[in-house]
This record gives sequence, structure tokens and C-alpha cells, in this order.
Amino acid sequence: QVQFVESGGGLVQPGGSLRLSCAASGSIFSIYAMGWYRQAPGKQRELVATITSSSNTDYLDSVKGRFTISRDNAKNTVYLHMNSLKPEDTAVYYCRVMGVGGNVASPGFGSWGQGTQVTVSS
Repeated sequence: QVQFVESGGGLVQPGGSLRLSCAASGSIFSIYAMGWYRQAPGKQRELVATITSSSNTDYLDSVKGRFTISRDNAKNTVYLHMNSLKPEDTAVYYCRVMGVGGNVASPGFGSWGQGTQVTVSS
């Protein structure tokens, strides 16, 4: 089973930027479609962005134009670049296997990792 370690979260002021990383174990990372979810206190987990094995991307409407998902298969890592952060982006962010190839299926597969906390506050 592929395991992931999320990192890169922190406290940032509104309008600031962060880059989240998700490092995967295993040699077949490149075949997976990947996604980033987030969960804010008292709210349901929501899918923020996905990227297929061929790097086609999709985004939650509220983050379009501000967030960018990317992947580096040589490093077994998927990234979430977050710009123009807002207080409503505050949440724990999780990465996730969403499927194989171009197939993306929510809520994804496997167990949830620890996530990384993002707090946007002045």
C-alpha cells in the first residue's frame, strides 16, 4: 500500500502563499491520479484539486485561479501551490490517491494520512 507524508503547512497572513508537499512511498506513484482534500473545523472534508497521471488538473471553484496542483514523478511527490490565501482556506489538508491514470473517483482510496495544518490569519 502506498503511504504519504504531507508537509508544508503553517500560519500565513491573508494574501500570503504556501506550498504543500505530499511525498509517496513506492515505485508506481506515476500511474496514480492524485488529489488534495481539506477539512475545516466543524465542516465536511472537501476535494480541493486533482491531477491525473498525465497531469490534467481540476479544482474546487473557490480555489480556481489561486491554487495550482502539480506533480514530480521523479520525486514521488505531488504539490499544492496556494496563493492569495484567505481565512476560509484554513483547514487540515490531506493528499490522496484518487484513481489510476485519468480516472478520478472521490473520495479516493486507502487510509487518510495525518495531513498538514494551514491557518490563514492576521
